[in-house]
Amino acid sequence: MFKFDWKRLGLAAGLSLSLVAAGCGGGGSSDEGTTDGSSNGGSEGGAVGEGQEVELAYVEWDTEVASTHVVGKVLEDLGYEVTTTPLDNAVMWEAVANGEADGMVAAWLPLTHEAQFEEYGDQVEHLGTNLEGAKTGLVVPSYMDVNSIADLDSQADMTITGIEPGAGVVAATEAAMESYDNLADWELQTSSSGAMTTALGEAIENEEEIVVTGWSPHWKFQTYDVKYLEDPEGGFGEAETIDTMVRQGLEEDMPNVYSVLDNFYWETSSMEEVMVAIQEGASPEDAAATWVEENQDVVSEWTADVEQ
Repeated sequence: MFKFDWKRLGLAAGLSLSLVAAGCGGGGSSDEGTTDGSSNGGSEGGAVGEGQEVELAYVEWDTEVASTHVVGKVLEDLGYEVTTTPLDNAVMWEAVANGEADGMVAAWLPLTHEAQFEEYGDQVEHLGTNLEGAKTGLVVPSYMDVNSIADLDSQADMTITGIEPGAGVVAATEAAMESYDNLADWELQTSSSGAMTTALGEAIENEEEIVVTGWSPHWKFQTYDVKYLEDPEGGFGEAETIDTMVRQGLEEDMPNVYSVLDNFYWETSSMEEVMVAIQEGASPEDAAATWVEENQDVVSEWTADVEQ
């Protein structure tokens, strides 16, 4: 079992742990940790996992905080010792490619993680989609009198509030700003997912104008009355999927872990339940444990191929 070499992987790079607190932002745990909670739905006494260690990497977006802790809880209930570690986009992909992480359920394709998939795709095993209908774009409060990127002129002080530099939605925004003539004099301010959602909340509270880089699923669509701006140039692409990637050799080393990750698939509404719970104050571990406990019918589909 490979262990993370933190010096090489990038505490040296800061790990960019301010990353998109899930999702594609702000409510996730940024500490390396082991999922906890009462066992349910798995093998009794954890006999299947027999204390084997499983490393799950994720980018700290609200979506991935939710999905990683949920699937980690399911594996924990099977007896595995699960560590969930937030990493920068590129480092997450590299960790799975190098076998230093066993897998991740956080690959946004085909656009957001296009560069990472091109670099590491042939070094990981692609298990397919775990959530459909993901989307990125520019988001504004619904009270703003603008419906299209092409109609932006001087709103929000001609500033787009972004997330972490290097994030896919930031790269797409930079490209869009080049393709839309009306954005030629606009500025993209990058910071962090948490800072972006904080700025959005403050602007809405004061009924001020704001344009932010957005993605869904995300709790902001449940919490605030916001809307995507239409994208007539198609710069942000069509709907995306969130996919599962595992290290090569996982099926042979830990076939039950492989089968759970291979079967893992859920709906946007389920993911948003977990994200909203986290946003409202629950820890990612507790939110995941509650969802798993209340959705054993879905969990049983993920664990259907587990050999006792």
